[in-house]
Amino acid sequence: MVVVSGSNSQSLAEDLANELGWEHHSLEARRFPDSEGYIRIPEDAIEAVRKEPVVLVSNTFPDAGIVETLLLLEALKDVREGRLENLKGIGPQKLDSVGSGVIVAIPYFGYSRQDKRFRPGEAISARAIGKLLADHCDGIVVFDLHAPEALKDMSIPVAFTSAMPEIAEHLQKEISPDFILSPDKGAIKRASEVAKAINKPFSYLEKVRIDAHTIIHKAKDLDVKGKVVAIVDDMIATGGTICKAADALRSQGAIEVHAACTHGLFTGGAIDRLSNHVDGVHATSSLANSRAVISGGAALARGVRQLLQNQ
Repeated sequence: MVVVSGSNSQSLAEDLANELGWEHHSLEARRFPDSEGYIRIPEDAIEAVRKEPVVLVSNTFPDAGIVETLLLLEALKDVREGRLENLKGIGPQKLDSVGSGVIVAIPYFGYSRQDKRFRPGEAISARAIGKLLADHCDGIVVFDLHAPEALKDMSIPVAFTSAMPEIAEHLQKEISPDFILSPDKGAIKRASEVAKAINKPFSYLEKVRIDAHTIIHKAKDLDVKGKVVAIVDDMIATGGTICKAADALRSQGAIEVHAACTHGLFTGGAIDRLSNHVDGVHATSSLANSRAVISGGAALARGVRQLLQNQ
């Protein structure tokens, strides 16, 4: 059994392969000068990817990641079905088909926040991307998806996995928080999982409107004075919500505030912005960045095992 990767998730693919005890092979994925993508399964990996099953680890972010993932899946499908004909006549042109068995494990699912239609005529982008992928593989593993409902009723099996156990373990080891906080009601489920895993109190921030122009964030039913707080969310993009939450906690007496997430997008100077408001930022390796200090390999492995067991 084998794990493969293209250009955007090689390190995490290696971690996944180690967790599963499988082989890892890097596939060729590069860009032409005009920015279009080039994909190829190297000759020394062809036999490996004809084993069953094969797991491709690939992000669908940014947009180029969607194209790369689709091309990689198409190349894997061709090789597994024995379609090897080429213009230079190199090697065998056709082999027996080994059938289905291609799974894509997606560390960060692009467009995951566009999971519903807020106004008439909008595309539900998360579902659209999911359907595209489902046409090219036999199963999908997604990692802390913002809204799992967006990938319900797909034509192939979908396994949902989470890094909250690893985030909990990391926070306990590195900062030993006094309690865990969700930045809003939307992240309650994930943050409460972390709190339960390390036996810490949990609460969430709620928005309180002072007047027509002023909203403050306040911890609900929680005394934070003199405490170390870890704010947990599924993703951090601009960091604005985390910064407001951190300020609210400090105004109520928190002595130390940390932010933790699965997906560190950190757009628009977010890391610099966060450094002015929190004492530490802790993310998984779903996206490569300077705050990716928690491996996502174990969480992805749980998702792959779940998918294989249910097939």
